[in-house]
Order: sequence, then C-alpha cells, then structure tokens
Amino acid sequence: MRVTTQGRGPAANEHRHARPAIAEDHHPAARPGPGTDGSADPAAADGTWRGWREATEHALYGPDGFYTRPGGPGPAGHFRTSVHASPLYAGAVATLLRRVDAALGHPDELALVDVGAGRGELLTGVLAALPEDVRARLRPYAVERAARPQGLDPRIAWRAELPAPGSLTGLLFANEWLDNVPVDVVETDADGVPRRVLVRADGTERLGPPVDGPDAEWLARWWPPVAPEADAGPATGSRAEIGRPRDAAWARAVRTLRAGLAVAVDYAHHRADRPPFGTLTGFREGREVRPVPDGSCDLTAHVALDACAGPAAERLTQRAALHALGVAGRRPPLSLAGTDPAGYLRALGAAGDAAELTDPAGLGGFGWLLEPVGGTACAGLLTSDAPDRPHPTA
Repeated sequence: MRVTTQGRGPAANEHRHARPAIAEDHHPAARPGPGTDGSADPAAADGTWRGWREATEHALYGPDGFYTRPGGPGPAGHFRTSVHASPLYAGAVATLLRRVDAALGHPDELALVDVGAGRGELLTGVLAALPEDVRARLRPYAVERAARPQGLDPRIAWRAELPAPGSLTGLLFANEWLDNVPVDVVETDADGVPRRVLVRADGTERLGPPVDGPDAEWLARWWPPVAPEADAGPATGSRAEIGRPRDAAWARAVRTLRAGLAVAVDYAHHRADRPPFGTLTGFREGREVRPVPDGSCDLTAHVALDACAGPAAERLTQRAALHALGVAGRRPPLSLAGTDPAGYLRALGAAGDAAELTDPAGLGGFGWLLEPVGGTACAGLLTSDAPDRPHPTA
C-alpha cells in the first residue's frame, strides 16, 4: 500500500480482490502510453512482450522512466511515504542513528546511507535533527538513480549505486525501496500450472512459459500456494510476485556495511498470509491506478520481507519500531491550552502526525527489517533499554 497524496490508501489494497485469469494469448486493442513529447511510447507501438520484471525496469528506470525522467516531481508528487508525512519520521531515524553511533563506540566517521533516496528529503530531515557533535562526523549518502536535485545540502553524497561492499560503518536505511525493485509476476493457468505473466507497455497481459529453476524453488519455499507442488493445487488465476531479485538486492545493500545496522521499511506480507492474487499496482498523481509499464506511473508490489531476512535479522511493525524510538500519538494535556496556546497547537499537531505514522491500519502496519552487521553491537537497538545499553568492551 502506498500512501497517496490524497490521504491513506485503502486497507483493501493489502489483499486485492479476485481477478479473472489471463487468457493464453489475449490481445485487446492497445492503448499507447505517453512519450516525452506526448506521442505514443515506441515500446507500446512495437507490441513487445516482456516479463513484468523487465517491463518494470524499463518503465521506472529507463531513459524516460517514471523515476529517472528529467524535471519530474519525484515520488512526493505522486504519493506520500512516511518521510513525507511528518518530520517526526526523520527525527526517529536520527534517534536510531544515534543509538547505532553509541553502540559502535562513536566512530570518527559515521555513515548514513539512504537507499532509494527520492529527492533527499529523509537525509535533509535527519541532518537537521542531529546534534552538532554527531553531524560533524556524519557522512550521508543518497543512493538514487534519478539525477541529484538542485539545492540539496552539499554534504550529501549523491550516488546511482551502492557504495563498495564493506566500505562503511553506520546505518543503512531503505524506506520503501524494495517494493520498487522489479520482480516477475506469475499466474496459474487452467491446469494449475504457474506461468510467467508477459506484458506489453500498454498493460495488456498474457501467460508465458511455466516457471522453473530457482524461481520455482523460491515459490515453493516462500509462496507455496502458487508453487507447482501445492498440495491442493493452486486455484486458476492465483498470482504471485517472485521476490528473488529483492532478496539479492537487500543482501547486497547489507554488505555495504563493515559494521552497523541495515534497516528496510516497506509494506510487506509473510509466508503464512500471502495475498492470493498478488499486490502489483500503480500510482499516479496521488491515486492508485492500473499498473501500466509505459513510464506514466509508479509500479509497486508488496515485499516478502521474511524471504529477504538474514539469520540475525529482527522484524517488527513500524508502530512498534516508532514507539521504541519515542514517537507516540498521545494528545497533550488540555491544561496546556490555557498556559501555552501555541505550544498546545504544536503538540496537538505532532500527536496527529505520530498517530498517522503508527496507525496499525496504515503506515504503522509497515514492516521493519533490521539486520545487525559486524557482530551483535547493533542488535536489539529498539528494545526498551536500548538507549542505556553500554558499549561492549574489547
């Protein structure tokens, strides 16, 4: 679920409604997608059939992709993540960064890597929330395939790729990044055989070859209702997204750190409750739309965070994580309105922001995946006694 710029997305988006199965070779009239000058997208005109992973890569990150198109409004122009919802979120990340810093013994250089940085909003907010002694040692990195935005704080290093493996010490934070790592979609045919879904740039779909090899093994382990050997046989039209590319992308991100903590935050599902019809959808100008891989909309699907998790990983909800970082939606006492009206209004606004960030039916239901790197110093940093934990001695 993306949070739209019009407000919170519908909870029903977590488990999409049933949809008809795709015919083996279904060719409705094409609806050309927009090009940079308003003309038809050449990819739509040539009718190329691609798997959803390849089509999404082209639509989001190609020369005129949704995220890489020069002069575009960026993600905030189409949907609102926790970063955009309130500065309390950046403040919470700043608090987590300070815990990582303390757990690592206050290293001379402390890295903060924002993966999928958008326009740098999170790093900008964290820098503003940090005390000077931490800010002076901080090396902030924005990892984003779009061009560096104008006016961004010059202290922020802008990169199209992750830093080298094992090169940094600190916190790596990926907020709603993995949902935009492209994946293939599969659907079961009338015989219960999972097949890759092929798509044209206008959104027309058809079923392709059966799933085999490592992708079939991933389905069997992580999305068993759609796996070929499902006990009862998968229902016709059941869909799944093959998360192997996300598992690999997250593992590579974690390896960026020599020591510290890697955190992924996303809307997620788990092996026991995979949605039977998948979660692929699109977003444009603040509204959920049909997913069409022509570069005109965001393409996103929920993340199997349990499949991404390493053996030392911790998983919890955003509600629990933010509560542990001091973000709570408590209303200020009414008596404050009489003694400090302006302060009361500020506190009331902050309480409203906190309530949105921690709402279990919305942003608070997002999953947080935390992976300590280089030992156990950064394990358990969101437990109640984390701020007072002593730095381990050699």
